[in-house]
This record gives sequence, structure tokens and C-alpha cells, in this order.
Amino acid sequence: MEKTRCSWANPANPLYLDYHDTEWGVPCHDERRLFEMLNLEGAQAGLSWETILNKRENYRAAFDQWDAEKIAAYGPEKVAELLANPGIVRNRLKVAAAITNAQAYLRLVESGSSLDKLLWSYVGGKPMVRGKEARPAKTELSDRISKDLAKLGFKFVGSTIIYAYMQGIGMVDDHAPDCFCRKARK
Repeated sequence: MEKTRCSWANPANPLYLDYHDTEWGVPCHDERRLFEMLNLEGAQAGLSWETILNKRENYRAAFDQWDAEKIAAYGPEKVAELLANPGIVRNRLKVAAAITNAQAYLRLVESGSSLDKLLWSYVGGKPMVRGKEARPAKTELSDRISKDLAKLGFKFVGSTIIYAYMQGIGMVDDHAPDCFCRKARK
């Protein structure tokens, strides 16, 4: 029997289905993955998430498996290499944002915090589960997180990007009420 999923999960793309089934809406506390997802959500701006997801392994290879210390030290030669890489979105602002985000992340860690501590503090450590209402593009909470991340020096962290990030890392479970993922997590 076919599983009922959220309508956005493209049944023709096994990678997308796996992301929907095993990652989206699942609480994440892994620092490297939180950093990766923040940057991938930013790279997605103006594009479809499926486009970025299909390039995810290329991003991991290009950005040193999302090692923030390495990324923070990227210079002009590495930037040129990234902008010539057909496996990622070759947008100068998005590449620069990943470097800036690595630097902001390292400052956050040096201050004694982490993405995990910071992000999950907004929801008391527990995911929010939305009801049957339509999924918003952004919320007051994503507005607040967006502003706070920007103050910390992060780039490509607008409210809409941050709400999608919150969904992706499981801070909010927006699976459709009839989706098997929602039902399995009750």
C-alpha cells in the first residue's frame, strides 16, 4: 500500500522522498548538520529545495563536509574554485554567505554557545507541531530568529528561509495531518 505523504514530496525523486521521510520535521541537534542545513536553506533562496537537495553531496564535497573552521578560512582561490563548480549553485553572494556564516558560527561557539543551544532555546527544546492550518511561509518566531541570526553576523537568514530551516531541522513539524510521518511521530 502506498504511504500518504505531504503533497510537496515528489514521488518521482527517491532522494526527495527519503529527505521527507527521514529528515524533514525530525529534530536535529547535530552541530555540523545544523550548520549545513542553514547554508543549504540560504543557497535555496529563489530556487526549489529539490534543486539544492539534488546537489547536496556536491555541496558537501565542495565545502569540506561543512567544516566551519576550513570554510571560515576560504580565500579568493577557493572562492574562484567554488564559483567554477557546476555541482553547486554558482552565486557569488551565496558562496560568500557560507564563508561569512562559518565565521559567525565560530564566533558563536567561541562565546560558549552553539547553533543547537541557540535555536532550540526558542522552542523550549521541543518541536512545535502545527495543526491543520496551512503552512505559513514565515512566522513571528522565524522573524525573531532571523533578526537574531543577522545580529550575530549570519547571512541569507531572512524570515522565510529561517522558517524553512525550522521545518528542515525539526523545530516545527509541519507534516500534513494525514502524512504517515506525522502519524508515526504521535
